[in-house]
Amino acid sequence: MKSLQIFAGPSALRVINEQGINPNLFSAMLGASGGPKWFTLLGLDRYLFGQFFSSVEHCVHLIGSSAGAFRFAALSQQQPDSAIERLADHYSRVTYSDKPSLGEISDKGAEMVDVLLAGTGMDEILTNRTMQPHFITAKTNGLLAYDHKAAQLLGLARSYGLNRIKRSHLGKQYQRVVFTPRLNQLRLDDPAKISTIEVALTPRNVRQALLASGSIPMLLKGVRDIDGAPKGTYRDGGIIDYHFDFKVSTDNDKHPLVLFPHFNAMPRAGWFDKRLKRTPLNSSFDNVVMLCPTPEFIDQLPHRKIPDRNDFSDLDAKARLHYWQCVLAQSELLATEFSQVVQTQDISQIKPLNLV
Repeated sequence: MKSLQIFAGPSALRVINEQGINPNLFSAMLGASGGPKWFTLLGLDRYLFGQFFSSVEHCVHLIGSSAGAFRFAALSQQQPDSAIERLADHYSRVTYSDKPSLGEISDKGAEMVDVLLAGTGMDEILTNRTMQPHFITAKTNGLLAYDHKAAQLLGLARSYGLNRIKRSHLGKQYQRVVFTPRLNQLRLDDPAKISTIEVALTPRNVRQALLASGSIPMLLKGVRDIDGAPKGTYRDGGIIDYHFDFKVSTDNDKHPLVLFPHFNAMPRAGWFDKRLKRTPLNSSFDNVVMLCPTPEFIDQLPHRKIPDRNDFSDLDAKARLHYWQCVLAQSELLATEFSQVVQTQDISQIKPLNLV
């Protein structure tokens, strides 16, 4: 059984055919939203940051929304292996009451951030000159700025309608705000032209930015008036950038590629695209190498699917913990296969990435 499939956009495939799979070719890595779906990627995260990228001396930009931001907050610490393990262990063991309130779920999210930033974690994130995280959030306006569920429902309904007409219309309700340790280091070429600004990460806003990036509407409280950022309510970055639809580039031509470990081969640009046939533009993934589990890997997992947030309601705590721990263990299969491809430089394993 093959566990891993590898795809590459046209430019990425051309570079790899000429130079092989080399960590020095990558300037950035993407981390998508999706809650516990990222458990399938734990093995890859450990391999990539424990071995693959361990000798690079240039800056690798880690661009994440929601769960991706949490992963990259762990992986940009001095001991990425132990930090990502700490996050996975804590997240997989979270439990809620039968009918959790907005406050209870928000408190659990804040606790997870505290676990993630334990000890010197925050300082390590801010001072890492090689692995630099960028946390994507969505600044809201109108009804979505309020935590009242009725107001949010009306606001989300409008978002769904606007997005269904045209993705760029999300700009009427949201602004992409990227919290970054170094301003003006990368470009996000967004075909939808949604307003985007950068805000410097500081010791005063790292925790707020992480909380905001994972603040799912209707489930968690929005984060208001983040230090150093424009006044307003900030929510889950996946609203705009669920799996991304922008091209990442830097000024350094020596590192032209972007790595994207993802949990399926069918990315969707934003949260409101999940049930639409619309796909990201191929041009956005031109320089991307995407790693994801095969259907066969997913089929052999318990329940024959990857974890998702519905598991909190569909399974009791004991069954869910067993299921999620199994997925975390099985994720090593993806790492093993990618390691073999890197060692053998078997380029034949890479398929053209075509999202249409």
